[in-house]
Amino acid sequence: MTDVTSDRRARQVMPVLLLALPVALLLGLANGAAPLSTLEALQGLWQFVNGDVSSQAAVIVGQIRLPRILLAAVVGAILACSGAAMQGLFRNPLADPSLIGVTAGASLGASIMIVLGGSALVGYVGLTLVSFGAFIGGLLAVLLVYRLATSVQGTSVATMLLAGIAITALAGSVGSLLEFYADNDMLRRISLWRMGGLDGADYPRLLIGSVVGIALLLALPRFAVALNAMLLGESEARHLGINVARVKRVLIVTVAISVGTAVALAGTIAFVGLIVPHIVRMLTGPDHRRLLPASALAGALLLVVADTFSRLVLAPTELPVGIVTALIGVPFFISLLRRRHQYGML
Repeated sequence: MTDVTSDRRARQVMPVLLLALPVALLLGLANGAAPLSTLEALQGLWQFVNGDVSSQAAVIVGQIRLPRILLAAVVGAILACSGAAMQGLFRNPLADPSLIGVTAGASLGASIMIVLGGSALVGYVGLTLVSFGAFIGGLLAVLLVYRLATSVQGTSVATMLLAGIAITALAGSVGSLLEFYADNDMLRRISLWRMGGLDGADYPRLLIGSVVGIALLLALPRFAVALNAMLLGESEARHLGINVARVKRVLIVTVAISVGTAVALAGTIAFVGLIVPHIVRMLTGPDHRRLLPASALAGALLLVVADTFSRLVLAPTELPVGIVTALIGVPFFISLLRRRHQYGML
């Protein structure tokens, strides 16, 4: 494939994603345990926006489905964009945000809150406290990983990767210990949290996610050129005038806060930060000026579609959306590993 053809295809990706996302959002509004036609969904949305909740469609769309699909879009964008940044930082297309320990730390934080709170954590307050525990857990895990990987010579990406693996294993062990002492109700709540889900979506959570997501999408593109330079290696990036230590520090903290917030809002949702940036990279190329925004759109699209599917496949029962993304991600991941092994890349 010529460079001209590749560049033309890369330019087509963004318009396609910009058209596909609103369609997916509309389908998410129309489909669920109580199916609506596209026209009914649009009418319900219009009524809700104008303050009229007298119809059933307006209640279903405005109060239940709209915050959910918008939160799905925000969380998907955060995870995918963060994954693209981590893959650029680690110079490895198999990297994702969980490598720096944020996902495992967040899961442990949520588990601690569930076990310590017990039956007292019910309703909205309980869900908020569990989310807060997840955010603090993810942030503390990343700070510990960063501390272990930093010395007077700077921050080693390889050491950070190993420290992330160690902290993830430690968090998993402590989580298993908590599960050993938990009762059946706690175990179920911990399991559902780890499966990921958007059933707790509401407008306050959407506001938090939107603020963090917008900040992330404004911050990361500023480092696109630096990430492009770091693909050549840290030494080459320094020769090109990139402050490598600052870039690594800012990216890690930004991704940690963003992914920690996403996990706190929606639980553990696997593979979005891994497969989406890799697919987008195959379509747009490695230039982070295109890769980061395209990954955000594709991540939002994937999670909206996955959440809609999770509400339909076993309706009226909801399948945790993390299971859906894992079912999509695992075959792709295995295919990717086989391809890299075939070409001697592993």
